[in-house]
Amino acid sequence: MIIAWRNGAPVRLGDIGQAVDGAENRLLAAWQNGRRGVALVVFKQPGANVVEVVGRIREALPKLRAAVPPAVDVQVVSDRTTTIRTSVSDIETSLALTFGLVVLVVLAFLRDWRATLPPALVVVVAVLGTVALMVPAGFSLDNLSLMALVIAVGFVVDDGIVVLENIYRRVEEGEDPRRAAEEGAAEIGFTVVAISVSLIAVFIPLLLMGAVVGRLFREFALVVTGTILLSVFVSLTLVPTLSARLLRRRAAQRRRPGLLGWLDRGLEAAFARLDAGYARALDLALRRRGLMLGVFAATLAATVGLYILIPKGFFPQQDTGFITGTAEAAPDTSFAAMSEKQVALMEIIRADPAVANVLATAGATGGTQTSNTGRFFIDLKPHRHRDATAGEVIARLRAKLQQVPGVTLYLQAAQDINLSARGSRTQYQYVLRDPDLEELNAWAPRMLERMRGMPQLTDVATDQQPGGPTAKLTIDRDLAARFGIQPRLIDDTLADAFGQRVVAQWFTQLTYYRVIMELDPALQADPQAVLKRLYLQSPVTGQRVPLSTFVTVDTSGTAYLSISHLNQFPAVTLSFNLAPGVSLGEATQAIEQAREALGAPASVQGVFQGNAQAFYAALANQPYLIAAAIVAVYIILGMLYESYVHPLTILSTLPSAGLGALVSLWLLGFGLDVMGLIGIILLIGIVKKNGIMLVDFALQAQRQRGAGAVEAIREACLKRFRPILMTTMAAVLGAVPLALGIGTGAELRQPLGIAMIGGLLVSQVLTLFTTPVVFIALGRLAERRPRARAQAAPPDGARAAGAD
Repeated sequence: MIIAWRNGAPVRLGDIGQAVDGAENRLLAAWQNGRRGVALVVFKQPGANVVEVVGRIREALPKLRAAVPPAVDVQVVSDRTTTIRTSVSDIETSLALTFGLVVLVVLAFLRDWRATLPPALVVVVAVLGTVALMVPAGFSLDNLSLMALVIAVGFVVDDGIVVLENIYRRVEEGEDPRRAAEEGAAEIGFTVVAISVSLIAVFIPLLLMGAVVGRLFREFALVVTGTILLSVFVSLTLVPTLSARLLRRRAAQRRRPGLLGWLDRGLEAAFARLDAGYARALDLALRRRGLMLGVFAATLAATVGLYILIPKGFFPQQDTGFITGTAEAAPDTSFAAMSEKQVALMEIIRADPAVANVLATAGATGGTQTSNTGRFFIDLKPHRHRDATAGEVIARLRAKLQQVPGVTLYLQAAQDINLSARGSRTQYQYVLRDPDLEELNAWAPRMLERMRGMPQLTDVATDQQPGGPTAKLTIDRDLAARFGIQPRLIDDTLADAFGQRVVAQWFTQLTYYRVIMELDPALQADPQAVLKRLYLQSPVTGQRVPLSTFVTVDTSGTAYLSISHLNQFPAVTLSFNLAPGVSLGEATQAIEQAREALGAPASVQGVFQGNAQAFYAALANQPYLIAAAIVAVYIILGMLYESYVHPLTILSTLPSAGLGALVSLWLLGFGLDVMGLIGIILLIGIVKKNGIMLVDFALQAQRQRGAGAVEAIREACLKRFRPILMTTMAAVLGAVPLALGIGTGAELRQPLGIAMIGGLLVSQVLTLFTTPVVFIALGRLAERRPRARAQAAPPDGARAAGAD
């Protein structure tokens, strides 16, 4: 290619430069398991199904491999949908296990497959019907919706159990199955509606939650609500119909020989002894009503105190099998030196037995902004093939990675729920902002040192990078003007030399190439020499003038490599991970105390961002959310019972449930996070069903037979003891798969299951004794108020005399 003629001879492009077939940007690099390559990261479009997108990509990979040269190896380094598929599969297994456990509970109590079939069908129809309704609603089967179905199985069966048990008891007493189904369903219908409507009321605050957390759990709440509505309809229609046709008296079955007959008689004897033992304990509690009221008050106080003391968190730390990292070297580190450090870090990571694949990148791209930083994407082996969690892998790699001098690698386990919009080295962000950049640059390092000295934090990093080498060019404008050279020409020349500018495109039959122009990289290391080698064409003289004639360069100064902003103000992001055993609430409180002790000017403002900011919002709303759920339930129950008193009796079951949930979370090393809070809100809806069944039966005894409060509530407790026990055990076993925390990403679901199991068990033990006493006490209090008003009112004659 001839570009000019000099002295009658052609000047070709090869005489002044060389063409190199290489990457468009030579200041970017990637390595996969020690091999140089090109990293291609694929993101789905908003609203697209990520599993479907990845499936289509995998289908296209064989064609792509066939189209590239054999020397090019196309590999999938990391597939995040693998953990999604595994997690969904684990939840589906939990759903099947939950259904099996719930059916076994019903079978163990009734010991009749005919009686087990109706409530089992309630679960099947409610779950499948909800899934069918999710399609037009635009929902998908993801972790939250499947978790909602798992939870729903444990308590939607309650409606069917309550209806069936009432019918079954009548059949056992000798009634015709058809008549027992009609009258039993009518008798218990209001109770079932009250249970379900008040349970739906619990989710009203979740549906009204704002911010990102509210958007996340809105689908969860709607799925559970839909399942409850379907279960009510099926329980009041399908269960009585099937019961009328399937149920038979079991007197002959009890006498049948063999192992099943022996097991049947043994379970019945055990339940009979349990009934007799509860009756004796209940009589003792009713005689010691003052003591039981004291137990209730102590439970309420302990619940409030434990709620204040328990560590607060945001979401549980998950092990999704994927770790991300950001490597940072000194600001004056060149790209070549950074590449060597990245390779050295990669070799250390690859040597860990839990690591399956490592992808490393260097250069300013993606989550990094400067050439002295790099990124790592570490894919771990499946859980069954490694001996450590993601957190343990990070901990043991931390010391080994320090062996590479001049670079620090910050690692964090990838989470399914990440609300951070700012790029940072580690998981949580605390941002300092100030209109005065110099003031911010003075106080941010001091805050950084304080945070690095906190035992609650680890891997504290900053995006403030001072000390970057600079080349300050000064133009002698008068001298340049004599040659007719404008500053714009100088800028363009420097951009051509250093900017890797695209100047043309070369098209072939199969593809095209971008033509990048730049100065020989070997000459770019010395700015002084570059200025002497670059010439500009003078429009005045027509001669070439060295750039060094009117431009001087000063390389003695330094500057910040990048300056971040938050809401248009200069900002510095201080990111951190949590030390083992430390909750996010403890960490944020320590940071706020350190900020106050620092004594910085008021213009230096500190705010949490990302996950930490969402945690603060969720923490502030926790008491209001719980209170709103309780108020919603109280209003609904007050409307159903047309009373101010009876809803309080039903709500008296809540303190013991809250205490059980908080104690179980604390004893097992969990704090109160968003998932635990959702568990407590679910408990508010579940445990009050015990109070509803007791109060509803007692009120019927009082209104229909004129029974006293003590007699009515005692009879209610004895009649409803088995269905209460049965429904509680069904809900407990329904939460067992979640509490076990088995499977990929199960840490997200585990606190929910633990809170529910602990709350249900403690509530079961306490409310069977405290609720009857509260019913009696509130009933007598309600009776005294009309009497007191009647006694305080003057006789009719006295009122007439006073009027005269």
